Amino acid sequence: MKVKHYIIISLLLILIGFAYFRFYWVFAEGTKAGVLNTFQLKGYVFKTYEGKIIQSGFKANIQSNEFEFSVVSESVAKTLMENSGRDVELHYKSYFGALPWRGMQKFIVDSVYQVRDTNGETIISPKNK
Repeated sequence: MKVKHYIIISLLLILIGFAYFRFYWVFAEGTKAGVLNTFQLKGYVFKTYEGKIIQSGFKANIQSNEFEFSVVSESVAKTLMENSGRDVELHYKSYFGALPWRGMQKFIVDSVYQVRDTNGETIISPKNK
């Protein structure tokens, strides 16, 4: 009887640990910069903000120059919605898996560092954390 309880508790702890590391543990953090190509609110059940930036640089078939991301914060979403087509520098967190209420992507943008106009003029200045 006790062995059965230990097995069930062990399996439950393993499942909880797997779910935590898969969906809530931040694997990487970083910044990406490029032209904000699209940004939209979409979804059937969970409406999430989804965006895409086109990164400048070497264009080869080996690696895509598109960075697709999701946004959870309303203030970050409002900033990005107002600056489509401009150069942006974004801070993101990377997870191993996506959650439907957090967004469709594994990359979650949590802040906008800088927005530059098409002529290079800074619209939103970098912020110190």
